[in-house]
Amino acid sequence: MTTLRSFGVGDDLTKVRNSKAIRSGKGKYRNSKYVMRKGPLIIHDEDSENLKNAARNLPGVDTCNVHRLNVLQLAPGGHIGRFVIFTEGGFRALNKVFGTNRYASDEKSGYHLNRSMMTCADLARIINSDQVQSKLREQRTSVRVHDKAKKNPLKNKALMNRLNPFAATQRKLIADREKARSVKRQAALKAKRSKADRASKAKRTTTYNTLQDGLKASFAAAEELIAEDDR
Repeated sequence: MTTLRSFGVGDDLTKVRNSKAIRSGKGKYRNSKYVMRKGPLIIHDEDSENLKNAARNLPGVDTCNVHRLNVLQLAPGGHIGRFVIFTEGGFRALNKVFGTNRYASDEKSGYHLNRSMMTCADLARIINSDQVQSKLREQRTSVRVHDKAKKNPLKNKALMNRLNPFAATQRKLIADREKARSVKRQAALKAKRSKADRASKAKRTTTYNTLQDGLKASFAAAEELIAEDDR
């Protein structure tokens, strides 16, 4: 602990110790009751077995052999930037494990350390530079044939006339037909409410009643004749 504090790890160790809390949910019943933030990672070689045994008692401190480096330990949760401490033997073994830009790795067949191909990693600066922009074509803009606001031909007469030249004639024919039907209906109602119509209706009613009376008299006379024949 004193050695780690001399390296400036004291704040991280305190942060990890204070972050210990009970796990939420049912995971606490599965032999995993507490959760804790990650602390520093110590990378060592094969000759640092005592260091591994000593560091496993420190909360949040993890150890890893340089020959078995793990992305899950270097960037836990996908977050890059973990506090990493190399031992002298672990640091010297990096060239043997991963090789260099000039020599291949001794432990990995045909593996070379990745070399940066770009001297400037600022992509926005590269794209917006005059050298790149001078080689690009101009920005295209879409031009609509119709108006910017899309219109509905079922509601817009001008657009409907453009799509269907017969639409205006069709509307005129329908309007004329409706007007003629309205005039005819008004004339029929006026004739129905006139005095002549009422008189003819009364006459028709009188004639109907006369016919009804004649039919009743005929049925009565027929019944009398039938009764006499039966006697």
